[in-house]
Amino acid sequence: MPRSNRRRSGDAGDESFERLLAGWKRTEVRRGMSWIVQPVSAVQAVKAYTCPGCGRLIQSGTAHLVAWRADGVLGDGADLVARRHWHEQCWRIG
Repeated sequence: MPRSNRRRSGDAGDESFERLLAGWKRTEVRRGMSWIVQPVSAVQAVKAYTCPGCGRLIQSGTAHLVAWRADGVLGDGADLVARRHWHEQCWRIG
């Protein structure tokens, strides 16, 4: 019987593979503050969010960015809870 090289659903590598497809977290400095920015692929975008840049809805299934403070005074947990979802264009011009 020939061996299949296809990934099976439930393989341990599936999550890390999805993360690779989605892009990498990066740190950006804006207006003197450090931000962690993580792309969200259209496949991973399963909920709708309101963009703080334009106030319009980011529909589910739309690629976008998630950003949170990297240097907040209340700690990493509070910064992560305060993360916001942005349209890519709104983040660039904001």
